[in-house]
Amino acid sequence: MCGIVGYVDKKRDDTSMEAMLRMLHHRGPDGHGIYGGSVDDKYVCLGHTRLAILDLSERARQPFVSECGNYVLVYNGEIYNFRQIRKTLSDAGERFVSESDTEVLLKAWMKWGAKTLERCVGMFAFALWDKKADKLYLVRDRAGVKPLYYYCGNGMFIFASELKAITAHPNFPKKRNLDAMPFYLRLGYVPAPMSIYKQTFKLSPGHMLCYDLRKGRVETEEYWSAKRYYTAPKFAITEEEAIERLETILEEATALRLVSDVPVGVFLSGGYDSTLVTALLAKRSTEPLRTYTIGFEDALYDEAPYAADIARYFGTVHTQHYVTRRDMLKQIEKLPFVYDEPFGDSSSIPTRLVAELARKDIKVALSADGGDEIFGGYARYHSMMRLARFRRIPGLLATIDTLIAPIGAQRVETLNRRLPKAFRRPAMAGKYLKFRRVLSVEGNRKRYEEASAHLSEETVRSLLSPELSLSGGYDMWQEELDLFDAMLLYDFEHSMSDDILTKVDRATMSVSLEAREPLLDHRIVEFVARVPVSIKYKNRRAKHLLREVLYRHVPRRLVDRPKMGFQLPIKGWLNGELASYVEHYLDSARLDREVFDVGAVLRLRERMRLGDIEAVRAVWYVLMYEMWRERWL
Repeated sequence: MCGIVGYVDKKRDDTSMEAMLRMLHHRGPDGHGIYGGSVDDKYVCLGHTRLAILDLSERARQPFVSECGNYVLVYNGEIYNFRQIRKTLSDAGERFVSESDTEVLLKAWMKWGAKTLERCVGMFAFALWDKKADKLYLVRDRAGVKPLYYYCGNGMFIFASELKAITAHPNFPKKRNLDAMPFYLRLGYVPAPMSIYKQTFKLSPGHMLCYDLRKGRVETEEYWSAKRYYTAPKFAITEEEAIERLETILEEATALRLVSDVPVGVFLSGGYDSTLVTALLAKRSTEPLRTYTIGFEDALYDEAPYAADIARYFGTVHTQHYVTRRDMLKQIEKLPFVYDEPFGDSSSIPTRLVAELARKDIKVALSADGGDEIFGGYARYHSMMRLARFRRIPGLLATIDTLIAPIGAQRVETLNRRLPKAFRRPAMAGKYLKFRRVLSVEGNRKRYEEASAHLSEETVRSLLSPELSLSGGYDMWQEELDLFDAMLLYDFEHSMSDDILTKVDRATMSVSLEAREPLLDHRIVEFVARVPVSIKYKNRRAKHLLREVLYRHVPRRLVDRPKMGFQLPIKGWLNGELASYVEHYLDSARLDREVFDVGAVLRLRERMRLGDIEAVRAVWYVLMYEMWRERWL
């Protein structure tokens, strides 16, 4: 795993390239390289920082230049089936000087061009300079596991694995894209293709960009889309056939991700997804797997005992660490550097902690992200399906809202805490507020936008400066799909890469750890998308297909329990240990008046102190933005 960076400018600037590479040192501490050359009146420079995983020798160094000198590649990622592609090329007469997938990718592109992407199974973001055509190509993997940003303006083109490297170029104009702020406040992240800076973009997952060096023009095209498979005809398949085929694909996907010249471990939470990945790997591994878990002081959020049970069942070499509040709080000051645009997902803190834990032993860890979005694991899916049935009874939704309105979020949280442990559910107050918002709107698209958003439109509108307007929703909802499939596709295209994968990539790479995502193998997505909903959501049960595969490998008693996830006591922190942060960053003289209505933010602080649940998340988002602004502007 690595970091890549490059620029096209009117002149050579080695000092700027070195500064950009330093910003990506954490992504590749094992070495770095630079390659540059002129095209007419422009200078092209590509840089690379290396985390050595495959072929640890100098022969695999990047930038990788073809023997003829016409192609130059900088590449971040893994092509898991590179050996099969290499054999095809070797049979056609190609010869190789390294054992790396980098060289395979370059020679495959030289032979097949963009058609190469159809053959690749993996995660990747790369830049390829085709000198013959005077074009620079940027490509991002299908799911968006690996990040790639670019800036185009003022006669320059800059790209990098992380925004911080782009901002290190002295000619990059650090002008905020204020249009991104309503999205950030609503969702907790800035969605692709926009970024927090003007004229600076995320290359969307499954997309390829071509920068014409002579014309200075950018063109992008989509080479893969999950939508193609969700909208394709469903398979004529029985449930048993679906389970068999899925297990086969899952086994191959996990086995491929063991390809490495360094030790590999697994993030194990004890939930369905990570347990399945552990089970499939344990089946193939010739040595005991290494598994890693962090535990929490609050039993409501602690999955460590369940993970330990799974580890014992499979005989893994298990490492767990119970984190303290102090551990968590020490991470907060690091967040603005790690996530170099505003990012409000607080689960980034425990994600980074488990990455730090694993990095003491290994350089590669498998993570089980994507299981919820592909197989339907979120509680909101079940709630939306239930509401769809309730809609058939005139007036029922309004009656439900009238009945639950007097309860209030705070009372819901109090009642939840008083229940026996087996019946408690995490974040019940927030779920209650979302449910009420969903009841207040019409149409599946609006309902699901409300179910997915963390802050209401009303709260966001009140926080924004009068000069800013609340942006509209995404144009991603597919009305022609069954509701269940529409929700899965929406999340895969909407939050998967910009929230979940951003969180994991930055957390792991900030400690020089490669995270691999077997459940996001594109063949799994393509298959499950075409399985009939009646099989995927059978008996109104989340993750039905994935569970049935898992039950073949582990007793149900070890995994059947309510979903927990990484939840943090943000409310207690903001009113306790982080109160000084709130006072400092949300001070009336300090707040960003171009973005916020200062009076509204101050009122929000007071609501938070009085226990308002939505105010807690809103204050956290404002705090994360203000800490980012102090670090980067």
